[in-house]
Amino acid sequence: MDSEARPRKKTASAGALSRRERQILDILYQRTRATAHEVREALPGSPSYSTARALLRILEEKGHVRHVEEEGRYVYLPAVSRGSAGQSALQHLVQTFFDGSAAQVMAALLDRGSTQLPAEELDRLAKLVEEARQATQSSAPAEREGDGSG
Repeated sequence: MDSEARPRKKTASAGALSRRERQILDILYQRTRATAHEVREALPGSPSYSTARALLRILEEKGHVRHVEEEGRYVYLPAVSRGSAGQSALQHLVQTFFDGSAAQVMAALLDRGSTQLPAEELDRLAKLVEEARQATQSSAPAEREGDGSG
């Protein structure tokens, strides 16, 4: 059965990316657009042209990449912004390795055994935490205190 007859398009958030797929996306984000030949040349390890085309097709099926036809060649472009792709990857990471807990992620980032963060980054993180705290408090329904009704 012809696989072209059954498109398997998924959303960009579907599935983890292989190392090679991430490398290809990095190339496309840096260049904004590239042919399979250009992607192949930029990839480390000199994969074959057919390997590069297959990986681009897989990325297209996953919804990360799209193509346009120009002068008889396919030119590949990222299907989503780098920021959206990063958010999707981060959500996948948090769910997979940290049981959905942002606090566990922050604890891992701030672990003394890992790279020390500069003071300005720590200040920025503290500010973001405070803003998130204020947003949560202002969106919470007001509770009447001490009236004894309930």
